[in-house]
Amino acid sequence: MDIRKVKKLIELLEESNIDEIEIKEGEESVRISRNRNNPQPQYFAAPPQMAAPFATAPAAAPVAADVKPVSNGHIVKSPMVGTFYRSPSPSSPAFVDIGKHVKAGDVICIVEAMKMMNQIEADKTGVVEAILVEDGQPVEFDQPLITIV
Repeated sequence: MDIRKVKKLIELLEESNIDEIEIKEGEESVRISRNRNNPQPQYFAAPPQMAAPFATAPAAAPVAADVKPVSNGHIVKSPMVGTFYRSPSPSSPAFVDIGKHVKAGDVICIVEAMKMMNQIEADKTGVVEAILVEDGQPVEFDQPLITIV
């Protein structure tokens, strides 16, 4: 993990009223916390009546996500956790649309993470077959974004 990112996390922690922040990027992770004289109580267990819905709902979501990209094309995945944007600004046209020809290195979308706009480039030349995420939606690390054939 880049030391500049760690410094930025420390600054964010100091400017906010939170006590701890943890970020994971792939196999790397960093946890930054501050010690306070009066620790706040933390609750880790859900009430018994709420335990069952939380246990069943997440199990169904990954199955649907795994089934969605049914294609023989190349899938461009999110390199980070953030918010997916199809265009550089709300008034600008989208970087790509379905059926558009792209070259390797062309910007195809943006993933915003920690107030930084990260341009995601096509890593293959081809035609955009599908856009798998809605504009403005949160994305996870390694989540499929766009399919190129």
